[in-house]
Amino acid sequence: MTSTSTASDFITVLEQAARAFQQKSISRPEADKVVDALLQAEKSAKQCRPDYQFSQLQGQWRLCFATGTRKIRQGGIKLKKGYYVPKLAKAQISFNTDESGAERIGNQAQLGLLSLRFSGPARYQTKKNLLAFEFTQLQVCFGEKTLYSQAVRGGAEKEQAFSETSIAELPFFAFFLIRDRIIAARGRGGGLALWIRVD
Repeated sequence: MTSTSTASDFITVLEQAARAFQQKSISRPEADKVVDALLQAEKSAKQCRPDYQFSQLQGQWRLCFATGTRKIRQGGIKLKKGYYVPKLAKAQISFNTDESGAERIGNQAQLGLLSLRFSGPARYQTKKNLLAFEFTQLQVCFGEKTLYSQAVRGGAEKEQAFSETSIAELPFFAFFLIRDRIIAARGRGGGLALWIRVD
């Protein structure tokens, strides 16, 4: 982005989209405008190369807007139309460090009191603002009660091998916008996502 006003425009759209997701009194920007704002934010980040830190990601974030992707004949992917995530289906992501200082990721999908929780190690690359991760644990909970807990995708072995595993072999998020209340990233599959911080 070449002008401050243009940069503030796309940030305004994304912040409004996130706030509207939480508050009915705020009107939602149209989905195509949110997708355009996400693409502008990504382009701006490629030009400006912001220096984000993992500490800025720490906490709980609720997914409020996302795009799908589809493969195209020429190879590569094309974005599908973006959509606001239904409030009935609660999707949250979390980032933190454990007792040893190692970076961790959590991902939770919740419907009513029933929730599906994945967690595992994460690795953040400051130069690329890229967070690679591996989910190694699964929990099924009803409220705060754990109904089922199981290692997945190799569990402990994957945890131990994670630090040596190439990012090319891992799922990842490439973050192009990190602010106090919102974060946005492109996933390895090519889709875009916008989250809002959970207090």
